[in-house]
Amino acid sequence: MSGAAQPVVKLKAKKIRLAIVRSRYNPFGGAERFVERTLAALEGNEIDVTLIAREWAAGKENETQASGKKWRLLTCNPFHIGRLWRDKAFAQGVQQLMLREKFDLVQSHERIPGCDIFRAGDGVHATWLSLRARTLGALARWGQSISPWHRYTLAAEDEMFRSKKLRAVICNSVMVREDLARRYPKLASRLHVLHNGVDLERFHLGLRARNRAALRGELGLADSVPIILFVGSGYERKGVGPLLHALARPELASAHLVIVGKDKAEKKFQGLAQRLGVAARAHFQGPQQDVARYLGAADVFALPTLYDPMPNAAMEALASGLPLLTSTSCGAAELIRRRDCGVAVDALDVSSIADGLAHLLSQACDAKQVEALRASAREAVNHLSLEEMANKQLALYRQLLE
Repeated sequence: MSGAAQPVVKLKAKKIRLAIVRSRYNPFGGAERFVERTLAALEGNEIDVTLIAREWAAGKENETQASGKKWRLLTCNPFHIGRLWRDKAFAQGVQQLMLREKFDLVQSHERIPGCDIFRAGDGVHATWLSLRARTLGALARWGQSISPWHRYTLAAEDEMFRSKKLRAVICNSVMVREDLARRYPKLASRLHVLHNGVDLERFHLGLRARNRAALRGELGLADSVPIILFVGSGYERKGVGPLLHALARPELASAHLVIVGKDKAEKKFQGLAQRLGVAARAHFQGPQQDVARYLGAADVFALPTLYDPMPNAAMEALASGLPLLTSTSCGAAELIRRRDCGVAVDALDVSSIADGLAHLLSQACDAKQVEALRASAREAVNHLSLEEMANKQLALYRQLLE
């Protein structure tokens, strides 16, 4: 998170006792970063925030990573073996805490029946499985269909969405809202689109002048070399494979791909780059706390994700002035449709990915077009500040309590 002061929205009415539920902390995870931002944005308001988690911030209880201000942490980490037992035990523990603590509102970021608000930051599990099946062979699809963990998650998700206790679902994209409205028509009036907030002070057009020369020097790349940037954890889901295949096509023969993120199977993708003959142009940088430097050095941002409701990485790239290539199954596609600052393609269509990137690079590397393109990218998210996110969340809380 940025060290800049976080927005504060004052409330004059009765203090709200709010619980936010997220299983665990991952410093590189988009959902966890959203929770951190929410905690920071809500501090200073007439609101009493409790975070319920299995583990958070390496045990630094009652302290936000950004500001050091106080909020309450309730650790709920029952004994478990395996992820099925883990998730089921955590859900049961949270349900017991809800009964004991009697919060005014419980906003869960996990699929837990009985919560007041569910933030569908990870989207709809049923939709993810259907999209993932496109990449699997017959045996793997069968294995996915009988997986005890997937079956439990689908059942918990369905029970939660059908529960009368569920008063609101926060959808971070229109794509997710429309998906849920199709699947659960009776839920339609309880679906609210609240886009993620982006730190517009940390991610801005000035990153190019500040970081471009220095980082390109570290990578050994000249200013004229076209750079495509990918940022994300979970390479298979977020499209590193198709990106490497696209990099091998003639349209992108002069381009370099910089990959920032974490994946247990990184060596597999490095091997793929070797087999495709693009290893010299594919730069695996691992996870980075400060992605702003890379955003300042790149020309285009690519995230052809198989499924992503609204990735923070894409929003930060747009805020930094990078045109975006993403997929039609990514919520960020709705941000670039209104402006000519990106391309949305099928996540598995390598030819369209290559063509789309070549088109964006032709504009981003053209001195006559680049500034207008960068301004358009920034404008696509200029209305999605952290303050705007906090205002809308607080308005929803008040609406539900009234």
